Amino acid sequence: MSKQFTYTITDPVGIHARPAGQLVKLTQQYDSDVTLDLSGKTADAKHILAVMSLGVGKGNELTVTIAGNDEDEAARQIESFFRDNL
Repeated sequence: MSKQFTYTITDPVGIHARPAGQLVKLTQQYDSDVTLDLSGKTADAKHILAVMSLGVGKGNELTVTIAGNDEDEAARQIESFFRDNL
């Protein structure tokens, strides 16, 4: 099973270098796989270049999927990160 949530980016410049780096650092703390999906383009949230290559801007709706043995805690922390930072 996996956890999934969608989030609409409210940060005026979208997912830029600083929050992307913080997101990668957060996702790397978990064993679970974390995938970002933007209009059919997907990226591994544990790799900064993959996250930045999505080009997520303000108003974009992002789907985040977390799958693995610690997905419940990872999903809570990652969703909280999005609400607080993006």
